[in-house]
Amino acid sequence: MATLLTLATVFSAAAGSLAGSEGDKRFSPLLPSNAKDQCTKAYKAYVAASGHSAYATTAFVRVRDGYVLCGAHYNASSQKAAEEMAMKSCQSARAHYKVASSGDCQIAASK
Repeated sequence: MATLLTLATVFSAAAGSLAGSEGDKRFSPLLPSNAKDQCTKAYKAYVAASGHSAYATTAFVRVRDGYVLCGAHYNASSQKAAEEMAMKSCQSARAHYKVASSGDCQIAASK
């Protein structure tokens, strides 16, 4: 009986965490193969986050000088709040770098 109670406690604690989950994936974001790239780091941090989080990125542009920008927000009060903050972060990066060929920001995944 004690073992069953312990297992139930472990499973219920794990069920509350979103860590390791890709959540609601709307599309697969283009991630550079360089592990040190900021967007790659942001996506990995998004997946590792234990709370409501979101990852936004610009659409992939099939031109040589196309850029991919991103934004993320981790452990927000709700999935919707995480999405709003990730979009603001992505749009801020787009405005900062003044890159017109990167496309609009979109939520790639949220949880």
